[in-house]
Amino acid sequence: MLTAAQRDLIKATVPLLETGGEALTKHFYGLMLTESDAARPLFNQAHQSSGDQPRALANSVLMYAKHIDRLEALGPLVGQIVAKHVALQVLPEHYPIVGHYLLRSIREVLGPEIATDEIIDAWGTAYQMLADLLIGAEESVYAANEQAPGGWRGGRMFQVVDKVRESAEITSFHLQPVDGGAVVDFQPGQYIGMRLQIDGQEVRRNYSLSAVPNGRSYRISVKREDGGKVSNHLHDNVQLGDALELFAPAGDFTLVAGDRPIALISGGVGITPTLPMLEQALASGRPVHFIHCARNGQVHAFRQFIADMQKQHPQLRSYTCYSEALPGDAADAEGLLSRELLQQWLPAEGNVDAYFLGPKPFMAQVKKLLRDVGVPDAQSRYEFFGPAAALEA
Repeated sequence: MLTAAQRDLIKATVPLLETGGEALTKHFYGLMLTESDAARPLFNQAHQSSGDQPRALANSVLMYAKHIDRLEALGPLVGQIVAKHVALQVLPEHYPIVGHYLLRSIREVLGPEIATDEIIDAWGTAYQMLADLLIGAEESVYAANEQAPGGWRGGRMFQVVDKVRESAEITSFHLQPVDGGAVVDFQPGQYIGMRLQIDGQEVRRNYSLSAVPNGRSYRISVKREDGGKVSNHLHDNVQLGDALELFAPAGDFTLVAGDRPIALISGGVGITPTLPMLEQALASGRPVHFIHCARNGQVHAFRQFIADMQKQHPQLRSYTCYSEALPGDAADAEGLLSRELLQQWLPAEGNVDAYFLGPKPFMAQVKKLLRDVGVPDAQSRYEFFGPAAALEA
């Protein structure tokens, strides 16, 4: 347990973290990913080069330090971290590795005059408290997944039983367990983890589940990313009959019960988790406003599926916006999503529960636009493809 003096030392580091936390975490990741074979597969290298992962960790560490007296104030941050850890199968033995490199980085970056033995001891105790909290929460999820009908713990092999091209960039993979058993249900909006060996190296990724649960199979829909190691491997090398190792579903980006209309707003491949969410919302009888933004018709996936849903469900309103429309494209609007468009397409006075997902700049803009049209932050929910971070327009 932290002593009162140690809490004071932790709080005293907050101003330093606010000004230099990202530099510290970049040093931390550089050390750990260079030296630790056990930790390396848990981290997406693209998020390191972009700076997203260091920024995410810096934000999490800062929030933890600020609220060391009352961790309940961290709110949904802990749940988001737990969900991502479970999807990637972060285990108790990984925490000492991270702790070692975090404390080493604090000492090396801040220097002995600032990073005294007392500071290091305080942060070591604080880190262990956080690790124990996360390990306990993650074990609860692992146990629940294992005990649920069709559930499992750790990895399970699935066979690709169908591979469908949805657009010029997105391909769906239909996956059934090799053992022939049932699969655990999930909440629309959740994702699965995947472990692969590519060029002799282990990599892990999360992919949103893009079809409603059926107890027999899962579907993921993957965008080919420029330079994406895993996405290009899946598109080019994984074929019908191949086996992939999956972890059980996780994630907290799910529909909240209520009676307000629902808005599902997506950009690009962000459409994937909104598809099962749409079917769940329609089954509940709630009005749905489905807004999808894409560059053009060639990369717009699942357009016919949405059109079919609209024919079957009169409470569904669907709109498309193309930022780089091609000749012959048919969209409801061209250019970028705007306040004026949302005012036309959403219920008046912010009377809506909004869920949005897409590239980070798109999401930052959507968050601002929802505020502008009167949707309260409490009714605005989102999730990142990559590391959790604060959205700033």
